[in-house]
Amino acid sequence: MANQAYRIVVGAVGLLVLGIGILAIPYPGPGWAIVFVGLGILATEFDWARRLLAWVRERYSRFMAWFWLQGWWVKALGVLFTAAVVMATMWVLGAVSWAAGLVGIDWPWLKSPLGLGS
Repeated sequence: MANQAYRIVVGAVGLLVLGIGILAIPYPGPGWAIVFVGLGILATEFDWARRLLAWVRERYSRFMAWFWLQGWWVKALGVLFTAAVVMATMWVLGAVSWAAGLVGIDWPWLKSPLGLGS
């Protein structure tokens, strides 16, 4: 009974950390590290997670090796894509409208489509 409860707790914590990591991937910061930590937590109790962790680490390593061998324009596109994802998220969550309001800008198109941050 205690072993089953422990596996449930490990599964819940691991999935929570993994989910946060997946959400954080497109943003600057430790998104992939959080994914690896979440999978590592799950891998302590689940064979499928151990296999998935090995597979994801291999694919990540291959992609990063490829990415760093590319020209400056591919790297610049990566930076622009990351910046676009961050700005789009900030707009959807209302941070852009809120920040613009701090300096007296009240343009309607800056407002969140969800009505947040007003």
